[in-house]
Amino acid sequence: QVQLVENGGGTVPAGGSLRLSCVLSGRTIANYGTAWFRQAPGKEREFVAAISWSGDTFYGQSMKGRFTISGDFRKNMVNLQMDNLEPEDTAVYYCAGHRHLRGYPRREMAEYAYWGQGTQVTVSS
Repeated sequence: QVQLVENGGGTVPAGGSLRLSCVLSGRTIANYGTAWFRQAPGKEREFVAAISWSGDTFYGQSMKGRFTISGDFRKNMVNLQMDNLEPEDTAVYYCAGHRHLRGYPRREMAEYAYWGQGTQVTVSS
């Protein structure tokens, strides 16, 4: 059974940093792409970043230069380092596992078959 568990959310002031982690079981990140999405109150779920099974990375437009996604293959974990946070980054952040073996992760939610429970990130102004 595939499970994704997020950790690391919290409340920080604007300009601060947070590091989210997604621990996977039932599959290895060396074979499947993994992504982060976020959903703010009253808004649609939004693509944040993704890392492919081979280590290639992709980012949403507003996250480029502020967020960094990385994979820890030994711990089977995907991390999201978020710097220079803005109040607009406030949302529930979800980790998602790609549907296909060695498929290339994109920004569409339909490509992801497995989701974590989410972790709240709040950025105060």
